[in-house]
Amino acid sequence: MSDALPRKRVGVLISGRGSNMVSLAEAAQAPDYPAEIALVISNIPDVAGLDRARGFGIATATVDHRPFGKDREAFERAVDEVLRVNQIELLVLAGFMRILTPWFVARWEGRMINIHPSLLPLFKGTHTHRQALEAGVTEHGCSVHFVVPELDAGPVILQAKVPVQPGDDEETLAKRVLVEEHKLYPAAVAEVASGRAKLEGSVVIRR
Repeated sequence: MSDALPRKRVGVLISGRGSNMVSLAEAAQAPDYPAEIALVISNIPDVAGLDRARGFGIATATVDHRPFGKDREAFERAVDEVLRVNQIELLVLAGFMRILTPWFVARWEGRMINIHPSLLPLFKGTHTHRQALEAGVTEHGCSVHFVVPELDAGPVILQAKVPVQPGDDEETLAKRVLVEEHKLYPAAVAEVASGRAKLEGSVVIRR
C-alpha cells in the first residue's frame, strides 16, 4: 500500500487562452506531482483555454458573468457551487479577469492563489511591464501569492526574476516573464498542494 498522500483536486479559473493553466496541466501529468487539475472554469464562453483543457482530458465548465449584471457575488456563488460539486480543494487563478468580492475571498481563504507579472509588492494592478520600464528597474519578474481582499496584496509564495535588458519594450519583457510564469506556477501549486507552504494569518509558513 502506497504512503503517498492523495493528490489535491485543483480548480483553475480562466478568462482566455489559459497558457498558465496548460503549464499546470503538463506538470500534473507527472505521477509524483501533488495536485490533479480536476476542473477548468471560464467566465467567458468558448475561449481557447477551455478547448486546451479538454485536450488534457480535464473537466470544463462555463459560468458566464454577464447574466448576473453587476451582482458579482451572485456570479461567484454560481462559480462556488460548481467548485463544490466537483470537490475542488485548491483554487488557482490563471488569467481570470474578474475582481473578486470579499465573500468569495473569505470563502477560499488560504486555498486560493494567483500569479501576478511583477515582483510584488512592486507594480500592482495592470500594465506591470510598462510600469517596470517606466520605473527604470533592472529586474522584473513574477510572483505567486495567496489571494486576499486587497488586490495583489496577498503573501507571496514564490517569485522568479528576469533582467530588464537595454532596448526592452513591453512585449519583449512580457514574453520573458511569461516563460518564468510557466515554470513558477507549477512549482508554487506543488508547494501549496503538498502542504509545504501554508497561509497562517497574514504570512506564508513553510514546513
